[in-house]
Amino acid sequence: MSSIEGMINEIVLATRNPDKVKELTALLGDLGIRIRTLADFPTAPEVEEDGLTCEANAIKKASEIARVTRTPAVADDTGLEVDALGGRPGAFAARYAGEGATYQDNCRKLLKELDGVPMAERTAHFVTVAALAMPGGHCRVTKGTLDGVIAEECTGSQGFGYDPVFFVPGLGRTLAELTAAEKNRVSHRAKAFEALRAVVQHETDVGAECSPTVHQHSQ
Repeated sequence: MSSIEGMINEIVLATRNPDKVKELTALLGDLGIRIRTLADFPTAPEVEEDGLTCEANAIKKASEIARVTRTPAVADDTGLEVDALGGRPGAFAARYAGEGATYQDNCRKLLKELDGVPMAERTAHFVTVAALAMPGGHCRVTKGTLDGVIAEECTGSQGFGYDPVFFVPGLGRTLAELTAAEKNRVSHRAKAFEALRAVVQHETDVGAECSPTVHQHSQ
């Protein structure tokens, strides 16, 4: 049993993205609590990610799913901030090439916009905000970041999203060239959920409405 509110023994992942479900299950799977997905709640609504920030989107998804399922819910949202593009695509990373865009569509648009930009100026930052919300409305928010460089072409077949173009200088590879285990040791999402795990394991009461920055873990 988790220590949050002294009674949590299960959470629901507030996403229908199978890639995220797989990754989050790996990151949270050893907490000793039951991890459910939205497949267990087929009538749960699609929550529109219409916030201007990743934090707003994560809080909205977790809070809404916690409310309708009556189960503590975990959600996250990730943005990609590219310095040469003034911080774009930011919180709109998942739909950068338009509504319904594929991972490949987004990567192609990003590479096109950076065409001709030298590697030294292609610095970028992944930012993940994770939220744990209770059915009663209380929640905690955590954050993780990863610094890197946008490569000039897609490389690697692992991961998802912008992983094939996000080069991590300290590793000499893109995220898509890492195994799942390697990625889960260094990624922005792993850092956000490492902080969230600490919340689950050590806090005795969620005890507050969602607030901007409760825990942060950077590279």
